[in-house]
Amino acid sequence: MQIDLTSFGGEASGSVELDDAIFGLEPRADLIARMVRWQLAKRRAGTHAVKNRAEIHRTGKKMYKQKGTGNARHGSGRVPQFRGGGRAFGPVVRSHEHDLPKKVRALALRHALSAKAKDQAIIVVDEARLTEAKTKVLKEQFGRLGLSSALIISGAEVEPNFGLAARNLPNIDVLPVQGINVYDILRREKLVLTRAAVDALEARFK
Repeated sequence: MQIDLTSFGGEASGSVELDDAIFGLEPRADLIARMVRWQLAKRRAGTHAVKNRAEIHRTGKKMYKQKGTGNARHGSGRVPQFRGGGRAFGPVVRSHEHDLPKKVRALALRHALSAKAKDQAIIVVDEARLTEAKTKVLKEQFGRLGLSSALIISGAEVEPNFGLAARNLPNIDVLPVQGINVYDILRREKLVLTRAAVDALEARFK
């Protein structure tokens, strides 16, 4: 697959060949959905908790005699039926992570990249670099390319000036190529790859 190579200034600078084994697959929604579910579950803190009846500091003495009162047969004030009692079946501290094979995760990333390529939502630039960290300058460059919601993948490291200028723009994410992931690809309209990122992805999936 061949795609035009451009710059953030809007100037065309040739073309680049994208590997069909990475960008030319027929996207499978089930793989992508499994990967997104795995990512979102992994990031959950799981620190939600409530007090059950064993953790309530209240006497366990029988409230009143068993028979003859006309009331229900209660034996403790700590039960969920009473105000201030413990909660039944409430959330407990736990991990929400679940397993997903490494090969499935790698395949899901390739399908997410292919989905963007199929939608013609991939832009390849020569580099992501600024001479000074000015958000206004970067916003003007994004305007020339029509970028209002984009994930930008740079090389091994994000260039400091570019990262500082981009971090104040809404709906713009900048990541090094090691941080590319399915969820961030899908949550933005455009995927912007540098030439270094394309080379790194092709080397990663060889």
